[in-house]
Amino acid sequence: MRGTRGGTRRTRTAAPATATAAVAVLLAAAAMGCGGGTDDGGDAKPAGGQPAHAAPAQTYATDADLPESLAPDGTTVRVGSPSAKTVVHVYEDMRCPVCERFETQGGGEALREMVRSGQVRAEYTLASFLDDKLGGQGSKKAANALRAALDAGRFVELHDALFAHQPDESIDGYTDTFLLRTASQVRGLRGAEFDAAVKGMKHRSFVIASEKAFATSGATGTPTLKVNGKIVPQSLAGSLFDKQSFPMVIGSMSQ
Repeated sequence: MRGTRGGTRRTRTAAPATATAAVAVLLAAAAMGCGGGTDDGGDAKPAGGQPAHAAPAQTYATDADLPESLAPDGTTVRVGSPSAKTVVHVYEDMRCPVCERFETQGGGEALREMVRSGQVRAEYTLASFLDDKLGGQGSKKAANALRAALDAGRFVELHDALFAHQPDESIDGYTDTFLLRTASQVRGLRGAEFDAAVKGMKHRSFVIASEKAFATSGATGTPTLKVNGKIVPQSLAGSLFDKQSFPMVIGSMSQ
């Protein structure tokens, strides 16, 4: 089931054909690993095809190279170029199996490629409502561990590792032992400070504030995505779970 307060389920839909043209620039940038910002097309362009005033987008070779920071709101985790013109905000509960499907089998991989291209920045809000719904505190513990990983500049790597090994949502498997064992797979993350933060729930206030931010975001379940502040509508939601269609959805909504 999709993580939701109302128990609804996302259904798969085909990406609209009209999205293809809208996302052409983003697809090209992701394929080539380089590119510049776009504008309204009114500027003279040199032989290379970019506007004369445009600077090439900052590209990143690996996920470990991606910039990570906490936004001024204290709950949004930013990943990728600060100058990216397209921002994809992802609302997730770490216990949600549909979030796991998005991250490991759907658009999550495509999103990471777009972030590495420098054209897109990803932002994350970590919900924890499934703890209240199912019992336990795994969502809260996982969100706390991710906040501690952000302090070490390893949010992306731990985020992906936790989803790659996500326990069944019903067993509340994000224990301290599980989180530390998974964190051992992330180079340079384990240490006295990180381990103490995990065991002591150092970032409990962040976890509580993040759940409140999710509750007031307009998202009705997880995963929910916003593109430049606009929620991806239900009619396009199925395409978020298809790597090929995902960039088209992002491109069509970023215009």
